Amino acid sequence: MTSSTRLAVLGLGTMGGAMARSALRAGIPTIVWNRQYDAARPFEELGAEIAKSAADAAASAEVVITMVTDAAAITSIALDQGMLEALAAGAVWAQMSTIGVDATEAIWAAVQQRRSDVLFLDAPVSGSKVPAEEGRLTIFASGPEEARPKVEPVFDAIGQRTAWVGPVGSGSRIKLVNNTLLAFTNEGVSSSLALAHRLGLDTRCVIEAFEGSPLVSSWTAAKFRRIEGEDYSPEFPLRLALKDVNLALEHVDPERFVALSSLSTEWERIVERGSGDEDLTVVTRSLESEY
Repeated sequence: MTSSTRLAVLGLGTMGGAMARSALRAGIPTIVWNRQYDAARPFEELGAEIAKSAADAAASAEVVITMVTDAAAITSIALDQGMLEALAAGAVWAQMSTIGVDATEAIWAAVQQRRSDVLFLDAPVSGSKVPAEEGRLTIFASGPEEARPKVEPVFDAIGQRTAWVGPVGSGSRIKLVNNTLLAFTNEGVSSSLALAHRLGLDTRCVIEAFEGSPLVSSWTAAKFRRIEGEDYSPEFPLRLALKDVNLALEHVDPERFVALSSLSTEWERIVERGSGDEDLTVVTRSLESEY
């Protein structure tokens, strides 16, 4: 991919917007589109072209990234709004939203049936708001080898590492494994701190006691500090983390994966109480409020 190759980013929420900004910083000509036009307006000042429709954006690009909330939104953009049909022959569609294995395979089947001349990548990412803004995402890319040279400069701009994990569908599978590990790590952080507070210990005491411990990753340490400051602003909203847990549960027997199933039930209760748009560490506050 050369600097003259055009990128389109469809969906300018927290993650998609950060990807577009990273691409623009790297000098990649970028077209953006969002359902709400006002969300796209600031990107014009950064040098992006704003498309009137998803199809218009796709028609003008050689690489298209979709980063939206769920499978229904992807289907709407790609099929109902004509994005897939608008792609040029040989264009790369990098589907980077987390939509699960079944939805990914359904979309891949539609691409094969309707546009077999398009290179489709299943490439969800690991990382939340801050890594996305800093271009430090990890990308789980899967799909045809011939797409790699076209997308690697884009992936290098938006991420710190790309793991090529196999054929289409492998990326979505790895992402579910990744987010299951993330869910349990968050539950460990939240439950441990809620227990510490129940025992009369403050968060600062826990942070100092665990400094340098092999049990505390940089992610865990950062979450400890945010919880200490009672900062539950969303880096990764709980409702989206819950969505990913439930996508994983679609592939297992809940009666055998009891811990994962119980975690889902707990998080659903917290979301129903109105905390779904806060950071997933809000589980800590919820556990404490139940005493």
